[in-house]
Amino acid sequence: MPGETRVAPARLAGLSLALLWPLLSAPANAEGDDGRPAIKANRWQEDWSALASPALRSEPLDNLKYIPLGSDGAWLSLGATLRERLEMNDASGFGTRGVARDNYLLQRFQVHADLHFNEHWRLFTQLEDVRAYDKTTVGGADQNRLDLRLAFLEYVNAFGSGTFKTRVGRQDFAFDLQRFVSSRDGPNVRQSFDALWADWETTQWRFIAIASHPVQYRDDHEFDDTSSHAVRFDMLRVERLVGNQQELSAYYARYQRDQAQYLDATGSENRAIFDARYAGSAASVDWDLEGMLQGGSVGGKDIRAWAAGSRVGYTFADIRWTPRVGLQVDMASGDSHPGDGRVGTFNPLFPNGYYFTLAGYTGYSNLIHVKPSITVKPLPGLSVQTAIGLLWRQTTEDAVYTQPNIAVANTAGTGQRWTGAYAQVRADYAFTANLSGAVEAVHYDVGQSLRDAGGHDSNYLGVEMKFSW
Repeated sequence: MPGETRVAPARLAGLSLALLWPLLSAPANAEGDDGRPAIKANRWQEDWSALASPALRSEPLDNLKYIPLGSDGAWLSLGATLRERLEMNDASGFGTRGVARDNYLLQRFQVHADLHFNEHWRLFTQLEDVRAYDKTTVGGADQNRLDLRLAFLEYVNAFGSGTFKTRVGRQDFAFDLQRFVSSRDGPNVRQSFDALWADWETTQWRFIAIASHPVQYRDDHEFDDTSSHAVRFDMLRVERLVGNQQELSAYYARYQRDQAQYLDATGSENRAIFDARYAGSAASVDWDLEGMLQGGSVGGKDIRAWAAGSRVGYTFADIRWTPRVGLQVDMASGDSHPGDGRVGTFNPLFPNGYYFTLAGYTGYSNLIHVKPSITVKPLPGLSVQTAIGLLWRQTTEDAVYTQPNIAVANTAGTGQRWTGAYAQVRADYAFTANLSGAVEAVHYDVGQSLRDAGGHDSNYLGVEMKFSW
């Protein structure tokens, strides 16, 4: 940003390669194959109590992953995550936003402390410093210098009939494939909520209640992120395990925002949401089907919106590289009749940013999306996906949308339904249990409607390395 003092990423993180090299060179382990906990994307979901056994303290700095505190069972675990991603995008918003080729570095550095008072109570806190180096346009999901990301108090108690859990404070949550409610791991700044969470779990059932205010991110100075009554998200959810590999779930939610802006409506948004999902696997087939209805109002206009998403696949387990052939189909409503007192544009809520691609060219509004793919695993820890995406608008009366739900100027009410097609190649590799990398390339061939709006073909390349301790 203008006037900002540049700090070298390695210096900012303050990590010593000499100290970390034993961790970087250790082989990757599957979860539980040696009794050690697995590192997870959501660090608060980890449980390092297994290191109470000295036999499992086999890696450098294990004395900081489990620190006993007295004789009453209290213990503390420390950790950190550093993610560096170099991105090159030659046409943000298909070139309609006046931004030429943009090459930049996204850095996310987080440290956390997990304090367990006893078997029931814990306090988890996480600080982050998230920066965008040399990015032409820095948005709210790009940069968040030194701030509080998570800080919640949790209570857990197991009864004969089930387990009760509750958390209060700043936390994150994500559901299913994170189409609509996610922790937003794709962009640089993840999504947090100031929330009260409660759930009851049995062998086959889970009931969840959430009252939350999504955190609104600022980057004016340190520790300036806030939440307020201006935005609210509440949910009641039920999950049912069917057999060992299938799940049914449904939830009712309310999304409220004081100052909402759509192409055909502005004002207070009060959106009622019903979502249902069925997912599972059988033999070599896997599937994930989800549908959402939205009602309510924006300003003085009624909401009538909907969306549906599906992913199905077949894995050839007996063939070399275990290829999986997949098909993804998504649809979301647009506003078919502007000026009729109804808003048909679907609100994708809190999308994850990588459900389509990391390029950000595709938003989950006014959309028909068909994506066949092939995924192979040539080496242990390596996964490579190639895919083709075909896109149409659900209605030409509404705009083409990019992530998260930004309307492309001069596309509403004009042109054809055909939006364009993209090709995607992505490779993910786990070098060790602590170090992973990814490369993603996307080429988007725009349709005539986007060309008429001033857009052009677009290319994206992202190269990422992530270290977690």
